[in-house]
Amino acid sequence: MLTVAQLLHAAAGRLAAAGIETSRLDARLLLAEALGMQPQRLSMHPQLEPSAAEAGRFEALLERRLSRRPMSQVLGRRGFWTLELAVSADTLTPRPDTETVVEAVLAALAGDRGRPRRVLDLGTGTGCILLALLSELGFASGLGIDRSDAALAVARRNAEALGLAGRAAFQSGDWGRGLAGVFDVIVSNPPYIPDAEIDGLEPEVARFEPRLALAGGADGLDCYRALAPDIARLLAPGGVAALEVGAGQAGDVAALLGAAGLEQREIRRDLGGIDRCVVVSL
Repeated sequence: MLTVAQLLHAAAGRLAAAGIETSRLDARLLLAEALGMQPQRLSMHPQLEPSAAEAGRFEALLERRLSRRPMSQVLGRRGFWTLELAVSADTLTPRPDTETVVEAVLAALAGDRGRPRRVLDLGTGTGCILLALLSELGFASGLGIDRSDAALAVARRNAEALGLAGRAAFQSGDWGRGLAGVFDVIVSNPPYIPDAEIDGLEPEVARFEPRLALAGGADGLDCYRALAPDIARLLAPGGVAALEVGAGQAGDVAALLGAAGLEQREIRRDLGGIDRCVVVSL
């Protein structure tokens, strides 16, 4: 039988040959998953010989990753903010860039987090933004909207697993259409990739992530055009809305929101220095 060290070395080589830049990290995470142990423990047991069943589980996971399926789908989960979320092929994988939206909302509410608020997440996917905000705002409740029933099922499962189901509701919808009342916080990470650019993205995205969560029309701005009037109608006076945007889109999105009567508060950059989140209010 091969040892942990030998399995890791061989797997990293195969992943690298498949064009995967994070080959060593991915090999470690996959083997840890197959063995049911924390990844950091692998380095403590390089001479451990996995059983035939464990080696078989590792090979099956490795084959899925070699197809360029995203690690989040191979493992079925992804960390976001302080949460671990279930992920499926029906949901966009939560990304660190999207944490910028959470940061922007919390910054806008700094010093005043203790009162009840209604939060609306348009295009909720896994529920990552809504659930991260509810985890930080203990008196808030929220509603997540998505067109995909399969994505909504994942979001509900995440809310249950995190103990937030009592404050988080999810329903099928087309952005804000048909919704009544007002919300203190509105967030969204809508599709913003120009349609013609999707097939040129890395295979993990182009082949495996749901196109419904990626395609933003010819110029990537179609969803913002639909969102702007809904946000203007549904945002409470004194409320805040924060939208994720693609690289180079912040100015255009801010202009669309401004034309709907919303006032720009901030354009927040992500950790890479890219303008990633447009923050507005009434």
